[in-house]
Amino acid sequence: MDNNICNIAAALPRLAREFPDQPAIHYPGKPGENGFARYDVVMDYRTLDTRSDAIAAGLAKYGIAQGTRVVVMVRPSPEFFLLMFALFKAGAVPVLVDPGIDRSALKQCLDEAEPEAFIGIPLAHLGRIALGWAKSAKVLVTVGRRFLWGGVTLAQVESAGAGAGTQLIDTPADDIAAILFTSGSTGVPKGVVYRHRHLVAQVEMLGRAMKVQPEDVDFPTFPPFALYDPAMGMTSVIPDMDPTRPARADPRKLLDAVERFGVVQLFGSPALIRVLVEHGAPLPTLRRVTSAGAPVPPEIVAGMRKLLSEDAQFWTPYGATECLPVSIVESRELERTRTATETGAGTCVGLPVPPNEVRIIRITDDPIAVWSDEWLVPTGVIGEITVAGPTATDTYFNRDIATKLAKTAERLTDGNERIVHRMGDVGYFDDEGRLWFCGRKTQRVETTIGPFYTEQAEPIFNTHPQLRRTALVGVGEFGKQTPVLCYELLPGVDVQKASDIENELRELGSRYQHTREIRIFLRHPEFPVDIRHNTKIGREKLAIWAASQLPRR
Repeated sequence: MDNNICNIAAALPRLAREFPDQPAIHYPGKPGENGFARYDVVMDYRTLDTRSDAIAAGLAKYGIAQGTRVVVMVRPSPEFFLLMFALFKAGAVPVLVDPGIDRSALKQCLDEAEPEAFIGIPLAHLGRIALGWAKSAKVLVTVGRRFLWGGVTLAQVESAGAGAGTQLIDTPADDIAAILFTSGSTGVPKGVVYRHRHLVAQVEMLGRAMKVQPEDVDFPTFPPFALYDPAMGMTSVIPDMDPTRPARADPRKLLDAVERFGVVQLFGSPALIRVLVEHGAPLPTLRRVTSAGAPVPPEIVAGMRKLLSEDAQFWTPYGATECLPVSIVESRELERTRTATETGAGTCVGLPVPPNEVRIIRITDDPIAVWSDEWLVPTGVIGEITVAGPTATDTYFNRDIATKLAKTAERLTDGNERIVHRMGDVGYFDDEGRLWFCGRKTQRVETTIGPFYTEQAEPIFNTHPQLRRTALVGVGEFGKQTPVLCYELLPGVDVQKASDIENELRELGSRYQHTREIRIFLRHPEFPVDIRHNTKIGREKLAIWAASQLPRR
């Protein structure tokens, strides 16, 4: 980072000096004659730097400064990027929560964050008033028109700070930079504490692992990732889509933007990648595609490779909100390991990203206060994945129990101490040093004959040509659970054939050790999925549903 300042916004002043007219952000405006966005909103690096300085200075006049926790509920827009960089420059602490989660969970998250300020669009402020969100917030800023709830508008804030000059402060590496809530796919979302060193390391490690080049044009369909682009000197093209519903994105609009701006890099969840694959149009300008949030199905990997040029790369980094990236794998390696995945090996997630130290420990649901090498398991044995490295966060905000369950202190030989993050995922290392993902620890099925892991079983059944996807769940007492496979049919498949399909699944499962004891199959109309990526299956909800479908014993 510039001038050795540990802050994700530190690159902006340099880029504003060296490349003042280079577009930092292209944002979709009103629809044109063809119904596609005109992208008539452009913000260059000089403007992004100058206006974010003005907003940072204005926020300080209203009491938002270093250390202030600020809820940000603003749609992907120029204002979102201006606000986020203003908050980073000021050393304030943005709090980001997916607005689409359950209302009670959203209120709990906002209450736990104990925000001192609330910045949002009018609809967010109406929710704050009606549902009692963030009652601790005393400073109110509205992005758009302000009505009866008081506070100021973002336009007033920016006007108050106009002409104030550079606002980037020298933030200590261990200061809290942001509180980012998890997707909540396996429970109430947790607020992950990001320190400035975590964000800076994340940018550097992702950029190095995926060979990102300055001045590249990026198409980040998950808005928070667009914040990394300026730190890498890239141009962001914000997609014309609802970022909370990637599975419903219009592929024609996506392709229009990719072609119009010569996009070379695209980030999307597996659900978004599926949209492009099913549309089937070639993507010749793309040199790098990245997908994260959940394992990418083998058929989607193969489908995307067909749309890309021969020399393009399709990366799938493995990680979580708490630690990203952990490891990374390129699509050609995934294609080489596809047969292994579809016969029960799990999903290959590649080699650890340096300087991460990734280790596998025995599975336990209890806290581990102090690290010991006695917990390690041999190569090839499934256990819980752990990681220590620059992006491994060290705590959840106001979640002491969750912190104890996920964080372990390790004393190093030089006398220093570091935090080891337990991923909550199970997996193993193979003889080539590759990491394999076998599922979430909390979603394993514990039976009287041993554990069943979702990512070993489901890919086997997913090869059935009439299924969209499957989900393994356990019914009954933990340790004595009955494994049940829930499945979704592809659109157009006759539901009257479900009985025949289940017989075929039973026969398919009998061929492999990881699935031969699965004998109950239940058709579900549409799996519950996470809000953020529309990809992670809500197996906890499916398990409750499956239990209701089975006769009581």
